[in-house]
Amino acid sequence: MTDPVLIEQHGAVLVITINRARQRNAVNRAVSEAIAGALDTLDARDDLRVGVLTGQDGTFCSGMDLKAFVAGERPELEGRGFGGLTEKSPFKPLIAAVEGYALAGGCELALACDLIVAADDAWFGLPEVARGLVAGSGGLVRLPQRIPPAIALEYALTGERMAAPVAHKWGLVNRLAPTGGALAEALRLAGQIAANAPLSVAMTKRIVTESADWPMAGIWERQRPLAEAVIGSQDAQEGARAFAEKRVPVWRGK
Repeated sequence: MTDPVLIEQHGAVLVITINRARQRNAVNRAVSEAIAGALDTLDARDDLRVGVLTGQDGTFCSGMDLKAFVAGERPELEGRGFGGLTEKSPFKPLIAAVEGYALAGGCELALACDLIVAADDAWFGLPEVARGLVAGSGGLVRLPQRIPPAIALEYALTGERMAAPVAHKWGLVNRLAPTGGALAEALRLAGQIAANAPLSVAMTKRIVTESADWPMAGIWERQRPLAEAVIGSQDAQEGARAFAEKRVPVWRGK
């Protein structure tokens, strides 16, 4: 038996790789549980700043393991959703590194990540309508938030695939990479993020994510205590001192 998910640390970056290449990295319950455990590790360890989710051997994820589903297994975890991710995002930034296909639940996993790096020949899609299913693990909610709603609706209703360059044009993909280079580019992006103050990064993600639901009249009242919690930190003082002294700051996450 091979591990359903591989975990590797690259400096301050935790790389989480779905390891079911023969099944095109389809997600079963074991994969969901392993991803959930890895994300808990990402959030719990101070030496980890950013996570990268990818798939083995040139495919990101083809979605739910349909054979396991027919046998009665469900890959959703209570409180965490499909892949242990779609209903509970980690506090720290998570980047999807997409090669090949990110389809159905695989597309929903990518959408649940904060940023997406994709090979220029990768494909995204929500083909559930062609299988008598519904993209109920966040695809129908998140895709219209990431690209124009009418474009998202067209792809969701037709089940057609979206090429990575098109996804990049619409803003779904942050960065394109050559074939086979998505992980390397994701690691470069993760390194840029990890170089910044960890409290600032985590709070920035929280504010950007949560503020979408804030009423206009209450934006400043809601943001103020969150921002002040970072401004009053030791790292804020360190950042100011390092800037004045023209040196690289030493972040402590405090």
